[in-house]
Amino acid sequence: FRHMKNMLRLNGITSADGILADLGISSYQIDTAERGFAHRLQGPLDMRMNKSLQHNAEDILNSYDHQQLQHMFGEYGQVRNARTLANTISAARNRQEIETIEDFIKVITPVIKGNHNKYLSQVFQALRIEVNDELNALKEFLEQAKEILETGGRLVVISYHSLEDRIIKNFIRHGNTMATPDKDPFGGVKKHFKAINKKPIIPGEDEIKKNNRAHSARMRIAEKV
Repeated sequence: FRHMKNMLRLNGITSADGILADLGISSYQIDTAERGFAHRLQGPLDMRMNKSLQHNAEDILNSYDHQQLQHMFGEYGQVRNARTLANTISAARNRQEIETIEDFIKVITPVIKGNHNKYLSQVFQALRIEVNDELNALKEFLEQAKEILETGGRLVVISYHSLEDRIIKNFIRHGNTMATPDKDPFGGVKKHFKAINKKPIIPGEDEIKKNNRAHSARMRIAEKV
């Protein structure tokens, strides 16, 4: 998403009446063990959406210091015992590098709190966000969308966790990713977008039955003013 403006310009497009972004991971990526996205599969700790990225999840787990690990799991995974988790990883890798999903789960299983699958999902989400710099990519995309959209154009974004949704919500409200209002030289608040739906649109029961992976989806729609 962060390369949207350049990709459009390469195709001779400088503006748009509508932009739709689905921030979810493809089922193919999740279900391919070699990509390392799913804790239920055995495979390498990769998690790169773009294989040309320099660092994967294995690199991060074996190179980040304790504070970096604690921040990553606390901020991006909302893991309650992020400090304990970071300590456990640091101690384990001093004995032997963590190389596979199986290795990683064995290391952290003793400190898992609450629901096993939910905890692992939070941990893997944090790693995936860090590997792919997802939140910064989202912010860059939104700022570019503001430039590209014509007045009256619609922005539609589907997110899958609260960190993404909060960024999108604040962007629609304030017109930037800083979570503070844009102001003109006289101190007046500049309005860039009008929210079409005050609350995010969520999937119904029938849709979730057909595609359970849609259960956490949140769609926000805004119009450029």
